[in-house]
Amino acid sequence: MTMTQTEIHTDSAPASAAQLFRPIVRAAGQAIGDYRMIGDGDRVMVCLSGGKDSYTLLDVLLHLQAKAPIRFEIVAVNLDQGQPGFPTDVLPRYLRELGVPFDIIEQDTYRVVREKTPEGKTTCGLCSRLRRGALYRHAREIGATRIALGHHREDILETLFMNMLFGARLAAMPPKLQSDDGSNVVIRPLAYVPEQEIGAYAQAKAFPIIPCNLCSSQPNLQREVVGQMLAGWEREHPGRLNNILRSLTRVNSSHLLDRDLYDFAGLGQTPLEGDRAFDSENYAGREFLSGLSELPLLE
Repeated sequence: MTMTQTEIHTDSAPASAAQLFRPIVRAAGQAIGDYRMIGDGDRVMVCLSGGKDSYTLLDVLLHLQAKAPIRFEIVAVNLDQGQPGFPTDVLPRYLRELGVPFDIIEQDTYRVVREKTPEGKTTCGLCSRLRRGALYRHAREIGATRIALGHHREDILETLFMNMLFGARLAAMPPKLQSDDGSNVVIRPLAYVPEQEIGAYAQAKAFPIIPCNLCSSQPNLQREVVGQMLAGWEREHPGRLNNILRSLTRVNSSHLLDRDLYDFAGLGQTPLEGDRAFDSENYAGREFLSGLSELPLLE
């Protein structure tokens, strides 16, 4: 990584929003390039919730739209879920000031989730499905070719460990995903970006944050427990989360246990990887995001 959080904060002088934005947009540009998230002529629907992540995502894509050697459209979309006390004027005013085209989808998912979720159970699963259905439908209606979500590095790693610890499966949150019916492509440009960097940037920008009355009001969420575990690892061993993220890009299928993924039963000759898969082990490794400063569109 070419610029760390400690490098950004020099001496006692607080970092400016521009300084904090630089590593974020580099990492996002890298992820977009690695996974070919956006192409020439795409219409990108940016899902804006009112949280720090989606505000940062919008800033990143507006910056890249101005700098990138390709042309793509941006349409911001907010799903008004009917939460009590939701300030409906905040996002429209913010987006008008930026001059960003936007749509507001009104769907009372809040009531449905409250009615259908048993007492003591988390609302996340049902809320996510309803929200996803509404956003997918709107993307088709407006001809969006990409749906951009604000999930960051920690979101991906939390999902990985949630699936491992509570679902007994090895799966994370992909940077790019096609919906089951093939009609939508979801992208996560902030996939390489640490949450801490987003939080610092959002604070410097003083975004008009709108809290979620569904998610944030639930005590003892397992995702929060996993998030605290990851944060503790990073405090004690800086760089560990980038190593875990990087491991998801370097998978040796012959050294896992999935019989559908690898033909263990058919082994009889020297396998393609075999013991040689261990020969190049280097636990120190290279920086996960090395070389980001060389991206021409981010100058």
